[in-house]
Amino acid sequence: MIRFLSFSSGSCGNCYLLLGEEGGVLIDAGVSLRRMKKILEGEGLDFNCFQSVLVTHDHGDHIRNLGSICKRLSRPVWTTPTLHEALLRHPFTHLEMGGCRRDLPPGEWKEVARGIQARCFIVPHDATQTVGYAIRLEGQIFVLMTDLGHVTDEAIGWASEADTVIVESNYDVDMLLGGNYPHVLKMRICQGAGHLSNEGCCEAIRRFMHPGLKNLFLCHLSGNNNTPALAYDAASATLRDLGVPEGSVHLRVLQRGVPSPLLNL
Repeated sequence: MIRFLSFSSGSCGNCYLLLGEEGGVLIDAGVSLRRMKKILEGEGLDFNCFQSVLVTHDHGDHIRNLGSICKRLSRPVWTTPTLHEALLRHPFTHLEMGGCRRDLPPGEWKEVARGIQARCFIVPHDATQTVGYAIRLEGQIFVLMTDLGHVTDEAIGWASEADTVIVESNYDVDMLLGGNYPHVLKMRICQGAGHLSNEGCCEAIRRFMHPGLKNLFLCHLSGNNNTPALAYDAASATLRDLGVPEGSVHLRVLQRGVPSPLLNL
């Protein structure tokens, strides 16, 4: 059985847990250990449920508490050599990484926890480097791609083979352009190296949808330029347009600052 939990998803903090029969892995560390412990205890779990951490990029909402995990839990941290070099200089992590570093070069599979293999792929975002992950466990493929200004062919390729896809649906175009963000910030978000809109997410779904997809989770929604209803309705309409039978794909919005249930995948 594969289980998944979102501790939080969005600029307020990003952190996800993926569990297999043998082991588990944390993806990003934007939630405090205190909050993480409380949520895990509510599901009958503790910190021993995961053996390592995968990092997507070096923005604070994804690594704010990575240093604490290294210092207090000494968990291996897997990411690209480029990102590790950035983490060694980052104020959140540079004094705490210790011996936790584990390199995961793009294009290579590595066993990152018991029974769990991962490889990363580069996605466009304005961090030092940003990656998505394809993860193999229990005979299934799990793909996460968040914080991407547009979707690459490689990302589509992995999602096209996945049983579960987590994909960013950050903003509604009309809300962003009509909102009160400064013009330079609006352009940073929407011009190809920022975040993925609801429309961009739906275009990606059209490209990667396949009969084997079981779960589709929308992540990293903006608190100012989107709503869960807008993101969900756009993705749901896309699935209907593609002729996907109702209920055959579990569609869910991963909310900002609100943990999901522990989901069976």
